Amino acid sequence: MRLRLVKQGTNFDFFSRPKLWLGISVFLIVLSFASFFLQGLNFGIDFRGGTTIRAESTQPIDVGAYRTALAPLELGDITISEVFDPQFRDDQFVAQIRIQAQEGDESVSGEMIERVADALAATDPGLVLPFPSVESVGPKVSGELIQTAAIAVVLAIGAVLIYIWLRFEWQFALGAVAALVHDVVLTIGIFSELQIKFDLAIIAALLTIVGYSLNDTVVVFDRVRENLMKYKKRPLREVLNLSINETLSRTFMTSVTTLLALIALFVLGGDVIRGFVFAMIWGVIVGTYSSIFVASAVLLVLGVKRDWSKPDANAGNQFGNVDA
Repeated sequence: MRLRLVKQGTNFDFFSRPKLWLGISVFLIVLSFASFFLQGLNFGIDFRGGTTIRAESTQPIDVGAYRTALAPLELGDITISEVFDPQFRDDQFVAQIRIQAQEGDESVSGEMIERVADALAATDPGLVLPFPSVESVGPKVSGELIQTAAIAVVLAIGAVLIYIWLRFEWQFALGAVAALVHDVVLTIGIFSELQIKFDLAIIAALLTIVGYSLNDTVVVFDRVRENLMKYKKRPLREVLNLSINETLSRTFMTSVTTLLALIALFVLGGDVIRGFVFAMIWGVIVGTYSSIFVASAVLLVLGVKRDWSKPDANAGNQFGNVDA
């Protein structure tokens, strides 16, 4: 017997109150913007600027011990990662330590570097001093990273708008983009509200969420288009309900299996990737929601072309029938 998260032949009415779902989404988006403007984001080193220290040792590096040794110095956000290279000697072990810029300073001071060296030397007798490399990233470079990251997300959503417009119709494109904006804004909003560290890894998560949500939305929209051609006399609301019910099992199976892997990573993966995984978990949840309740609700409000069998210069797009 095959496992089914959703019974075959479901007939849920997802649009008994379409304005309610859109209202909830708009309310959450407003809350996200309010949190962002009132609290801001807890930017990590990538966006705040800071100092990167390359530490070498003649014995294996214990990242947890390094982190414990530096905690009493109260330097704020510290990221420690071990570096691997096949060209390293057998007795060469390298760690990269990133310390956020201190309040009022462009970078960590020389005195603080000495304190870091003393703390690590007490934990690791094999530590090579002085540090082979100490580099600083100022606020100007960090500001450029924020701008570049924002442009990357906007360009990704713009590319989605063009693709869906060519693939389906402009109404589908606006519905898909509304769902993507909904997912990105709510993800940024929860990071602002919970003050979880926001760094370049979270930008990668946002772009991944855009792709995941789009995949779900396109699956639903593809079935909607098929049913619009098949049931030309049915009201649009009935066609949307039918299409979502037909793809509901696939949507839930994809989301649940993805969440199982992400939850395992969140619990067992450690602090380094926890922010990224949390963003992905939240993105999968809101992405699944938006594919059903936001994108389709926008399509219902806008209306859509019902007959692709006849050319119509004033509706749709000449690429509406192209199968990708």
